[in-house]
Amino acid sequence: MDIIYGRNAVKAAIKSGRSIDKVIAVKELNDPSVREILTLAAQHHVPIVRADKRKLDSLSMPFGHDGKPANHQGVVAVAAAKDYASLEDVLELAEQRGEPPFVVILDGVTDEGNLGSIIRSAEVLGAHGVIMGKRRSASLSAVAYKASSGAAEVLPVVKVTNLNTVIDELKSKNVWVVGADMDGDDMAGIDLKGAIAVVVGSEGEGLSRLVKEKCDFLARIPMKGQTGSLNAAVAAAVIMYEKLRQDTHS
Repeated sequence: MDIIYGRNAVKAAIKSGRSIDKVIAVKELNDPSVREILTLAAQHHVPIVRADKRKLDSLSMPFGHDGKPANHQGVVAVAAAKDYASLEDVLELAEQRGEPPFVVILDGVTDEGNLGSIIRSAEVLGAHGVIMGKRRSASLSAVAYKASSGAAEVLPVVKVTNLNTVIDELKSKNVWVVGADMDGDDMAGIDLKGAIAVVVGSEGEGLSRLVKEKCDFLARIPMKGQTGSLNAAVAAAVIMYEKLRQDTHS
């Protein structure tokens, strides 16, 4: 992650349009300059977090000296390790390859290691991009970037305000939306060929209700063991591979 600290620096970063995952402000601060920054963040759909001063001290410590944190003035912005792409970038990549769009949508995946692993699998298995929401989602941090093993550098990763809106847009472009869900049909019996968006839910709760209702199909990974579930990164990879298998053998 890139840490931006200090009121003027944070304000400038937001105004520049840079990809910022969240703005963190000390809980007790409520003076006009801080309110201005938080209002600006809200206007740019940047999530806002209130935290203890110790949290900001910890984030800015690497930039301080003599064992003291840098002067963050009560406000810190956390920027992505790499700028996020747009949905248009994803669709353009599919067009460049002469392939129907293949998109992976993450609904509430919060573990950065899982995010990086999913990006890696998506790139290897032929997806054109990974899309996630701005809230209840992992960030493209240094941890996620490293876990992607370089895939985040070449595969578009998109962060959007509203996943439901993106799903509707993909549907308008004749992309079928398939959600990974234990209550779904066996994935091998679902036609995953052609233009497909695979939706993977959070590690603990799965797909959110609204996103689940938006899906055209729900796909279940058949399992034999006693633990009953796979983590988000593994589940995503299995379904992506099933799509690749169907495309290859069609």
